[in-house]
Amino acid sequence: MAKIAALGAYVYQAVLALGLLLVVSNRLPSAEFTAYSLFVSIVQFTAIACFEWIRFACSRFYPGPDAQSEASERGTIAYEFLACCGFCGLGALIAWLCGVPAPVAGLGAVAAVVQGGSEIHLTMLRFRHAFRLFSWMQALRASLMAAGTLAGAWAGPDFAHVLAGMIAGYLAYVFVAVLVSRGGFGAPMRRSREAMRKHLAYGGISAGASVAAMLAPLGLKAIFTAVLGGQGAAAPLLALDLLQRPFVLIVSAIYAIRYPTLVQLFDRDSGSGAFRRELGRYYVLLAGFSMMGAAAVLSLLAFATALLIAPDLRASFLRIAPLITLTALARALVQTLLPTAAHLQRRLAAIALLAVFDSALMCLGALVATGLLGASDVAISAGATVGALIALAGGLVLLRLLPFELPRLPLVSALLALVAAWVVSIWLGGNAVMAAVAGLAATLLISLPALPRMLRWLAH
Repeated sequence: MAKIAALGAYVYQAVLALGLLLVVSNRLPSAEFTAYSLFVSIVQFTAIACFEWIRFACSRFYPGPDAQSEASERGTIAYEFLACCGFCGLGALIAWLCGVPAPVAGLGAVAAVVQGGSEIHLTMLRFRHAFRLFSWMQALRASLMAAGTLAGAWAGPDFAHVLAGMIAGYLAYVFVAVLVSRGGFGAPMRRSREAMRKHLAYGGISAGASVAAMLAPLGLKAIFTAVLGGQGAAAPLLALDLLQRPFVLIVSAIYAIRYPTLVQLFDRDSGSGAFRRELGRYYVLLAGFSMMGAAAVLSLLAFATALLIAPDLRASFLRIAPLITLTALARALVQTLLPTAAHLQRRLAAIALLAVFDSALMCLGALVATGLLGASDVAISAGATVGALIALAGGLVLLRLLPFELPRLPLVSALLALVAAWVVSIWLGGNAVMAAVAGLAATLLISLPALPRMLRWLAH
């Protein structure tokens, strides 16, 4: 039940974030929303650049086999976090010297620190198998962030007010997290140089891969903005922010629930049948639910666009949304499924090369398509999709690093559901309601033979 609660927390966070993004996009003028979207992306990038290596190290080495190793890992993680806060502040100072307004630079640094710190804290809770507390804190963070951002948007429909509300939500979460976590981690913590060396070696490369992966959406946003202008880029940026969220939800939830068990089995006996079965099921859960999610998104696109997207953004949004959905699906699998074996075996070069390969091909595809097909939102989106699919196909070679037993029925069902939803969305594109109903029905009907089995694996 605790794992199901953790899954529910991810669903709640994703739904809340989706609603928040829609409200803000309708509340702010296009140029102000573009500034907000770029700020959020830069904060996420900064948090990953400064703190993601600690989170990766935590997911591989924390808590360790006994209480002594847990205290050592925890102390080392705390020391590393404080050191990286200083680097984050230095980055804000450099941004100010380069012309960024001091309040924006300073508040951006605060947001990045809280974002990175909260991710590390939540990761520690998951790998201690404290899924119930993790669920509460995950949901609380999403709620406070949404409340603060909405309060800022309603106080004034501009970027400054939204930024102030967002920071208020971040600080409220920090206050609650400190109260809840006091004395909740057992023995006094202590720093270990040996643990720090391991963290730097593994976490540094893994975080570098995450930074490279984050460059792809940032680069694509920059391409859209440079080619189409702030006004013209509003709909593509909204599509990028919105349509990646279902896939982030799916892969993050599965990773949070199943990956700790996978690490334990690998460390115990990587050649056992139990590990091969668990790895194959993990792959199937990631790929199967991601494709089913893409099928549901494609089915609902026309209806949701008419209902939720601001009128001046609808035409452009609907033109590129199917391509952005396919791009988000491919990148979710490249970032989570393909490097799994490399993370378990600590093959650092493979992890880094895959991330660079993915980001470079996505942005290069967008630039090449713009040169060949002209400066349009569809050309940029199509080029990015082709680049992402090439990266996915090329990265499949990493699956050969570790043996696994792959159940085929769920994958076949999910792929057929995705194809059916795409066909229905094209065939009934003129009738949004019929396209949604028929697409969702086809997705459910085709997925039904495999869905109960996949849900049992997820909750096991």
